[in-house]
Amino acid sequence: MTVAYQRLDLWLWYARVARQRSDCAALIAKGKIRINRQATTKPHAKVHIGDVLTLPSPRPPGVRVLRVVDLGMRRGSATDAACLFDEIEETTSQPGHSSKEE
Repeated sequence: MTVAYQRLDLWLWYARVARQRSDCAALIAKGKIRINRQATTKPHAKVHIGDVLTLPSPRPPGVRVLRVVDLGMRRGSATDAACLFDEIEETTSQPGHSSKEE
């Protein structure tokens, strides 16, 4: 039997975004997580494969964008967690920089 979705707080915990599931739920409750550009405050929100999650990051630029590749079955090692998502790099242009080569 394949699972079509997973609770957001559980998926974030499996993906090792925070050390405890309650920390994941707190991030969500504060409105810090977005699913497909829609802010959510519900830890029980459904995450599907292909969804894009936006969450805060302590490192610059201060935002992480993750595409859900798989739904976890348990909290495993960091290597296992990395298989659950693809990190998407923002390609926004810097102010004052031109995309054309001179």
